[in-house]
Amino acid sequence: MPRTTVTIQTQDGRPQAHVFTPAPGAGPWPAVLFFMDGRGLRPALFDMGERLSAAGYYVLLPDLFYRGGPYEAPAPDAFSRDPEFRKQWFAKYMATLTPANVRADTQAYLDFIARQPEVRSPRIGTTGYCLGGGLSLAAAGNFPESVVAAASYHGGNLATESADSPHRLADRIRARVYVAGAIEDASFPEEQKQRLIEALVKAGVDHVVETYEGAHHGWVPPDSAVHNPLAAERHWRTLLSLFEATLEPALAAE
Repeated sequence: MPRTTVTIQTQDGRPQAHVFTPAPGAGPWPAVLFFMDGRGLRPALFDMGERLSAAGYYVLLPDLFYRGGPYEAPAPDAFSRDPEFRKQWFAKYMATLTPANVRADTQAYLDFIARQPEVRSPRIGTTGYCLGGGLSLAAAGNFPESVVAAASYHGGNLATESADSPHRLADRIRARVYVAGAIEDASFPEEQKQRLIEALVKAGVDHVVETYEGAHHGWVPPDSAVHNPLAAERHWRTLLSLFEATLEPALAAE
């Protein structure tokens, strides 16, 4: 599937983003905003963007780490193998993803999507992985007029005690939500899972929250050290089912 690189003006710079479309010169298509994981942009995520676009979607995959400067994506086992590297990576790149920065950037990405002639509507779906899972849910809460479907796969810290935890936005979410957690995931333990479910139920959000048995944190990207092919395919089935059930009906109703 075609992939192009674009730059998007945000309040703090002009990050690169990658656009995937089903075919050149066709469309318009429903749009999906793809939030990357903590290892940054790399070929494995491009492969995922291409597969998602092949299902009939305009996909925008932005570089969330642009404030930290250029980087090469670390090896699959870099964080577990080298705690000092992990500490430095988190401080330089992941620490830049403050709630205020993420919200401002997401607004810029939504504005960019809305201006594209290949996009059928500014009402979109979102998906995210690891840290991107929380950003996907936050996008649904911060921009309920734009996000009609939000997915999170092996997302971490979705329902913490923090004041800016994504689950605290549940009462603003109008999207259908799908969350798939990993087993034995310190960043999304059973306590957080139940807290997230309670928040979504209380807010009346149409949702599914489940745990994939046998799948560990980071199972979806094909270059992950814990990639699980069976669970990854289940991810594709649930993700495409979510978008088929939400994006097309939402756009048809406009």
